[in-house]
Amino acid sequence: MQLIIKSIYTKIGFTACALLAVFLGCKDSGDNIVDIEKINVSYTESNEDFPNPERGFYRYSETTSSNFTQLNATEIAGYRQFQSISNANYSVYSSLLFRYYIFNDLKNSAIPDAVLNGIKADMQAVRTAGLKVIPRFVYTVTSNSGACPEGSICPPYGDAPKNIVLNHIAQLKPVLHENADVIACVQLGFIGIWGENYYSDYFGDPSPNGNQGNKLTDQNWNDRSEILAAMLDAVPADRMVQVRLPQFKQRFVYGVTALPGSAALTESEAFTAISKARIGYHNDCFLASTNDAGTFEDYGNNDSPRNSDASVVNTLRDYMMNDGKYVVVGGETCNDAFSPQNDCEPAGKAQTEFAAMHYSYINAHYNNDVNNDWQTGGCMDNIKKNLGYRFVLESAVLPDNAVRKTMMNLTLNLNNKGYAAPYNPRPVQLILKAKSSGETIVLPLDTDIRKWYSGSVKLQTSVKIPADIVAGDYELLLNLPDAYASIATRPEYSIRLANNDTWEANTGYNKLNHTIHIN
Repeated sequence: MQLIIKSIYTKIGFTACALLAVFLGCKDSGDNIVDIEKINVSYTESNEDFPNPERGFYRYSETTSSNFTQLNATEIAGYRQFQSISNANYSVYSSLLFRYYIFNDLKNSAIPDAVLNGIKADMQAVRTAGLKVIPRFVYTVTSNSGACPEGSICPPYGDAPKNIVLNHIAQLKPVLHENADVIACVQLGFIGIWGENYYSDYFGDPSPNGNQGNKLTDQNWNDRSEILAAMLDAVPADRMVQVRLPQFKQRFVYGVTALPGSAALTESEAFTAISKARIGYHNDCFLASTNDAGTFEDYGNNDSPRNSDASVVNTLRDYMMNDGKYVVVGGETCNDAFSPQNDCEPAGKAQTEFAAMHYSYINAHYNNDVNNDWQTGGCMDNIKKNLGYRFVLESAVLPDNAVRKTMMNLTLNLNNKGYAAPYNPRPVQLILKAKSSGETIVLPLDTDIRKWYSGSVKLQTSVKIPADIVAGDYELLLNLPDAYASIATRPEYSIRLANNDTWEANTGYNKLNHTIHIN
């Protein structure tokens, strides 16, 4: 029957064809759904490395409030090209820029307009360059040595009191909202040296230098949670805030007495506006030790001591592994002492850990001792390609013909070979490009790309052919653009499939290599 319908479309026209479809038993729900011939299309996977939005190896930058140096759009645009890294034996493509904003002279004062305007100018430079930025606002990135238990890192550490931090966050809120389009995610920062929430003058000091038993108190947790709540409010609702420690998220969500075995995010909670769904992680000591230099530890509270037993470490690792499926995870390596575990397989488990923890990005510059080992060990190419998402289109079932005002069914079979799914929302669109005029018709597809998890992805959906479309032949393409209109038409911000002969560099579309005739 399908072949008969196809052959007579051009002879009897739309009305008769629709009536014939009803006569033949096809469902008619007012949209004239016509069952027509489907074509199976196969695609070839590409092994090429290339930049894709919001994932991969990030490039590092920093500036201070006392001597603000703005980003150079031309320079950072070059990061999208294959560039060597200083003191490294590898080169990378980068679509992400990490940016330290060090408020070194603002620990007792407001952020001046000149600095706020400098941050705005940075965001415009990022936009011009076709990148996304991961900002972290801190007060110090240097440590003092001296006669303290730790010796190399001694107080005073140099961060700011809570009232100053909260005032600064309030000042930053308009800047962050105005530039949400080029923000990949925001790291909490503020607390402690490097903004890593550890060595702090005002929010608790769990180091041997502290006087509270190497743990954090209820008040410390409450103060930290107040900062996190302010940041979640200051950052646009469709962007996530990353914390350094998984236990920080637990105690924020469930209270200061939350246990390491607290429940991770579920898929029904994920990708919503609730706070729990908007808190991700930056592990700044990836595979540095059995607990990643304190990442997976219980830091205690008023009624419990600090605990780094193996059972606690494993419980927190499981929590972050399950939670990280639905939030943004990234960071950097910090030392090479945990070798061979941080090496390539089979001696190490670098790729296995990236996949288990759903990493979307890592620092291209630090720690190069670890990163260099991935190059010499033979797994760097895989890591570069698989950080974040990597969508391979394997096959599609597509119609050969369609009729105006009817529903058209299609199936796309993909494989996400990356370690994670995209963490920010973006449209998925079917593009119909007229062969005669080049005019494009955009048809939204009903799917959430943030649920295209690692592994097989089967998209079965339907779209309605517009009533006013001009009859003729149309090329089919898939578009995965940015959600923000300001950059939605720029190819740098569209996701490229890892296939041969599909990418249109000038449009950012992915060709489905199939033409459909519309009557």
